[in-house]
Amino acid sequence: MSIGRMFDHAHACATVAAFRRASLLVVGDVMLDQFVVGRVHRISPEAPVPVVEHDHDEFRIGGAGNVAHNARALGARVELVGLVGADRSNDILRHELAAQGIGCDGLVVDTHRPTTTKQRIVTTRNQQVARVDYESDAEAAGTVEDQLIAQIDRHLDHATAIIVSDYLKGAITRRLVAHVVGRARERSAPVLVDPKIPHIDYYAGATLVTPNHHEAEIATHLRIRTDDDARRAGHVFLERARCEGVLITRGEHGMSLVSPAGDEHFPAVAREVADVTGAGDTVIATLALCLAAGAGAAEAAQMANYAAGLVVGRFGPATVLPAELIAEFAGSRSVSENSLTRS
Repeated sequence: MSIGRMFDHAHACATVAAFRRASLLVVGDVMLDQFVVGRVHRISPEAPVPVVEHDHDEFRIGGAGNVAHNARALGARVELVGLVGADRSNDILRHELAAQGIGCDGLVVDTHRPTTTKQRIVTTRNQQVARVDYESDAEAAGTVEDQLIAQIDRHLDHATAIIVSDYLKGAITRRLVAHVVGRARERSAPVLVDPKIPHIDYYAGATLVTPNHHEAEIATHLRIRTDDDARRAGHVFLERARCEGVLITRGEHGMSLVSPAGDEHFPAVAREVADVTGAGDTVIATLALCLAAGAGAAEAAQMANYAAGLVVGRFGPATVLPAELIAEFAGSRSVSENSLTRS
């Protein structure tokens, strides 16, 4: 059963143009991705491991920060609330966020944890040798949790949509999500959640939760192989999470949107898949901006599906520009219409 109309070209263009008037609040686990890049010419005499001769370091915004980066690339104003440590990675992360025009004064310093950092040792040929994670996954509590909620209150009144980006690194607590949902309901602002299943009970009242198909299977104890499987799992997920809607992202099988109003399936539109890293961040950012612009859930999912088709064709975490999104929409629509004509 269909749950709403789909975009035509004029409406799609108007919606994407409205992204620049949106103000998005992203709350979640921010991370710094560090790449230690070097050349390998020999194996260590101490152990059977390659010796990497350092060439340079690269830094990228990760976790909830990548969600914010995606929304900013699409034209929205973005504020970020999360946890960082009192360390060099915090300084680098703030510099990278500021360079992208992402508001980061909502980051709360917790002196008892490091800034979550994934340090990857890679060769100049993009071969990963090792990864070192600096992190604490203890949930925020006491004054640190109070500070996070205070930062949310500082920024939420200006937000037209809120994203909760949960990576189980401590920023997302039951009390925090309940506070976000309650405040957003007062303002009729949508709340979208990129979930982690151990926290599924935290997300009650959210507008839309976006598990991938593995997460949906774990949460529902159902296998997802077909569109009908996804619909059944989606309805069980709704009952468990007590949210208003669920969008299950299914890789090459597309996306399935399920809500009490009905169900909709969106076949994948990617022409080539190079890397799925960060695709979920692109999806939820696009969904949130579409809803903030007044689109319905089915329209938002349709546009997010096109955005996902773009980013999986690129290596590493990627972002999408508004013009690219409209061009992908127009091109895919043209291909679909030509196929129908020929058939």
